[in-house]
Order: sequence, then C-alpha cells, then structure tokens
Amino acid sequence: MTFFLIALAVILATIGLVKLVDKFIPSKFKPVLNIALWLLIGYLGYQTYNSIYEPLQFNKEKNKRYATVINSLKDIRDSQLAHRQVTGKFAENFDNLIKFIDTAEYTLTQRRDSSIIDVELTRRYGVDTTKDIVIIDTLGTVSVKDSLFKTSSRYKTMMNVPVGEPGAKFEMKSGFLEQNNIKIPVFEALVKKNVILYDQNKDLLIQENQVISVDGVNGPALKVGSMDEVKTGGNWPKTYGDNE
Repeated sequence: MTFFLIALAVILATIGLVKLVDKFIPSKFKPVLNIALWLLIGYLGYQTYNSIYEPLQFNKEKNKRYATVINSLKDIRDSQLAHRQVTGKFAENFDNLIKFIDTAEYTLTQRRDSSIIDVELTRRYGVDTTKDIVIIDTLGTVSVKDSLFKTSSRYKTMMNVPVGEPGAKFEMKSGFLEQNNIKIPVFEALVKKNVILYDQNKDLLIQENQVISVDGVNGPALKVGSMDEVKTGGNWPKTYGDNE
C-alpha cells in the first residue's frame, strides 16, 4: 500500500512535469523529454498495477495450495489417531505408520448393561440380591485401511507434500509429554510455508511467514498436532475446514 501511494504521487508529479515541459521548455527539446516522461509514467503505472495484482494472485495461489496440504495433514492425523487407539502411542515415522495401516484392525465391541446375583449380599441378607454390571461383547474386527481410506491408496504417499517444492516431504515426530506423572502420547506433522510457496513472490512470502491473524495460518509452517502440548488439531483457521 505504501508503494502504491508513492507510485501514484510520482505519476501525478510526472504528469505535472509533462505540462511544465510543454509550457516552458524550448520546442526542440520537448519531444525527447515528453517521450522520457511518458515512459516513466507507463513504468510507474505498471508497477502500481502489480502492487495490487500480485498480492491478489499470491493469496489466491496460497489458499489453493494450503487447502491441498491441509487435506494431507488430515490424513496423517487420522492415521496417527488410529495408531494411538490400537497401540496406545503415535507412530515414530511414516514407514511404521503406513505398515500399520496396511495390517492393523480395529476391534468392534458392544457395551450392554446387565445384572448378576451379588453373592456376598445374598449370603448376608438371606435373599437373592443383584448388582448391575457392564458387559463388553467383542463383535469382530475391521481393517484400519478400509475404515480410513476405503479403496484409496493415497496413504502410501502421505509423507509427500502434494504441492510446492518438488520432492518435499512432511516433517513428523512423536513422543510423550508427562503430566501429573502420566506419560501422554503426542505427535506433530508439519511443512514450512517456504516449501509450499517456494516459487512465489519472496517479499509476500516473508509477510506470510509473519502472519498473526484469526483468519490466517499463524507462524512459518502449516502443521497438525504438537510436541509441546496435548493437542491433535491443526493450526489453520476454520475457513480452510475443520481443524480438529
């Protein structure tokens, strides 16, 4: 915006110079000076146009790429949550996570209420006395792969960043946080904005890395989960879809 205002002021000043040249400069110098000044006006006009157009195009491309990356981060999160549900912890790397999806199964259970004779109370009071219990029935198993991805095999390449710098991969790590003497499993998967937008305007990319906004992706990376707190949500705003 600052450049736009400066460029506009220079254009207006240059137009004023053209009029002054036309009025005060000898006729033999006017053609050359007028051409030079109009060329300057054209250049500044082009730069002013770019100062408006480039950010619009940058944001359009950024939003498109972020949406694609977020879909991959959601796949990683869903896979990690399944891993924790079955094994009690998160996978350390993508190789282990993919192997898990290929082979693991959920156990299907059904919870139902029932009652049985309370032997101790029956003996004590001499009459049949019952107590309530919960019975967990095992109904069978279902493939983790079928549950999460059905017929798709995209999980086999979920370590690859789908847009941006060619050959880039998501960073992922897992471990435990200790709270109240309890070790809680955590994980984090991320990719830097510099990777996603590697071929975009560098000045606009620097600004994007410094974003602090409720409507933007704060910080220099798109990520899901955290190694510093117990959370499995993403750091993108709701405008990009559910982040939990």
